[in-house]
Amino acid sequence: MAISSQKHIIVIGGGAAGFFGAIAAAETGAKVILLEKGSQFLSKVRISGGGRCNVTHACFEPRELAQRYPRGGKALIGPFNRFQPRDTMEWFETRGVELKVEGDGRVFPVSDTSQTIIDALQNAAQKAGVVCRSNANVTRLLKKEDQFEVSIGKEEMLVADAVLLAVGGARAESAGRLASELGHKLTSPIPSLFTFEIAVPWLREIPGVVAEVEVHIPAVGLRERGPMLVTHWGGSGPAILRLSAWGARGLAELDYRFPLFVNWLGGASREEISEKLAALRSSHPGKQVSGLAPHPLPVRLWEKLTTVAEVMPGTTWNRLPRVQALRLGELLHRTELPVTGKSLNKEEFVTCGGVVLPEVDFRTMESRVCSGLYFAGEILDIDGITGCFNFQSAWTTGYIAGKAMAGSSIG
Repeated sequence: MAISSQKHIIVIGGGAAGFFGAIAAAETGAKVILLEKGSQFLSKVRISGGGRCNVTHACFEPRELAQRYPRGGKALIGPFNRFQPRDTMEWFETRGVELKVEGDGRVFPVSDTSQTIIDALQNAAQKAGVVCRSNANVTRLLKKEDQFEVSIGKEEMLVADAVLLAVGGARAESAGRLASELGHKLTSPIPSLFTFEIAVPWLREIPGVVAEVEVHIPAVGLRERGPMLVTHWGGSGPAILRLSAWGARGLAELDYRFPLFVNWLGGASREEISEKLAALRSSHPGKQVSGLAPHPLPVRLWEKLTTVAEVMPGTTWNRLPRVQALRLGELLHRTELPVTGKSLNKEEFVTCGGVVLPEVDFRTMESRVCSGLYFAGEILDIDGITGCFNFQSAWTTGYIAGKAMAGSSIG
């Protein structure tokens, strides 16, 4: 892989995509300065996966992987053929990070701490010669002939042959301003991967309960199956987060107010649920209804559902009135929960929106509008569902951009 001459590159953004792009460029022979607006590098990496850092997802077929992205999946097929989760895992493992694949496909460091990943990235950057600067707020980015002028604060200016914009989600106007001032169009940013606020007292009384459910939002025509976590404020867990990602724009148009319908037995039909209840009546006639839940429903949730169905305390299965049995069956099949707002998924925040994708060459991640300008990560109108797909798009686009900026090509 030939390098024409040493390039002077500036990376704006000290997150996952920025670090990966900076390292790739520097290891390929470029002189790289990385600028982070805040006081801390890799802050999103630090909180990912509850502090364990979900590095990637063990999905190794590019087209299948691309289906995990509500926006940008088609554009990512080519890049994933050049740098995908298997490459990400190899990248970290060759730098001393032991990884493990959990049952749901998520990949974590064996250490179960994000500091392991942060250390690997910072050590790789230092070894490659990347100059990392925090508290470096880029206030202006200008293209002058074949170079860029990068203004930091009010008094300092740097010059670069190429610039990588990896500033994260454009949820604030300032985040996308540098791209728009150089001629790019941005899709309005809105939240993705958020939890639902559900002001239903009985539900909020059982925080921590997890059930394998089917959730349905008729207003946007979406349905998901998987774990739902009951919280103090409403609903979370993979099934809810996937709904929020796929329905991000539609749910925003509804101002996050809509009915959510939950099948507590993972999509079982009315007939199947009726058979389950009949089997309990037959096999355990003398046991109390509230104390014996249909498998695999959590008992605490079942107790609340029996209360909502107005089953009297102490009622046994052989004395359960038909009216209450029908109510229980309908609640299991289709409980309506009014969603009244959204909350963050822990401290994590993902946006959909950003630089429109036709304006970017995904073979190199270079702008089609402004030569020498490159993009990586969440500044692009790309977002994935929960499971570390957002980090994978950051690693992929950062790596490809870094190599291309330094004058190399991959794949």
